[in-house]
Amino acid sequence: MQQLKGIKILLVDDEPNILQFLEIGLQNEGFEVQGAQDGMTAINLIRQFHPHVVVLDVMMPGMDGFEVCRMLKKTEHAAVIMLTAKDEVDDRVKGLMTGADDYIVKPFSFEELLARIYARIRNQFPHLFGEVAIGPFHIDDRRKEIRYENQVLELSPTEYELLKYLILNHGLVINKTMILDNVWGYDFGGEQNIVEVYIRSLRYKLNDKDHRLIRTLRGSGYRVDLS
Repeated sequence: MQQLKGIKILLVDDEPNILQFLEIGLQNEGFEVQGAQDGMTAINLIRQFHPHVVVLDVMMPGMDGFEVCRMLKKTEHAAVIMLTAKDEVDDRVKGLMTGADDYIVKPFSFEELLARIYARIRNQFPHLFGEVAIGPFHIDDRRKEIRYENQVLELSPTEYELLKYLILNHGLVINKTMILDNVWGYDFGGEQNIVEVYIRSLRYKLNDKDHRLIRTLRGSGYRVDLS
């Protein structure tokens, strides 16, 4: 992964061991990191620190993660990744409704969290990257252009957004609901099968006949493999 200087990460978790582990790991990746163990401390730090990404635990005493997210989204452009100990639809929906950009379920691997942090930075702060090179892909968000093996792909606007989303989240399993929310928008009222239509089109344009690049995991979703 590409290291970036000047990217600020705020970690909010009431478990000191998790906070210390993540802080050390992210500092080693080159991020500027600060931590908070409760909601009010987090709010005060956000106003002083102005982080690019906030990794925010849901279950905290006093002010929970939902309220912290709701408050910070009123004034900050930070991306919020919520940590939840329960893989429940209600928690995920509540988090997204309060403004969260992504969520990850405990226990999680550091590598998965790091991938999600980079994905949020690329999506919300693309100017920090300019042109992003990921495996055989080059994404130029200013030109709305994706090159694959040095060839410019002829993509519709929706195909561009879908392929960008899949590439930026490569290695992660992305289900149809996540794709619809992030590419078509939360208010999309059409059928989920539209995702399959666009995936089929992308595979054709990538000459991915064997589905080695965009893999289908039956019952789970899709995963882009770049290795």
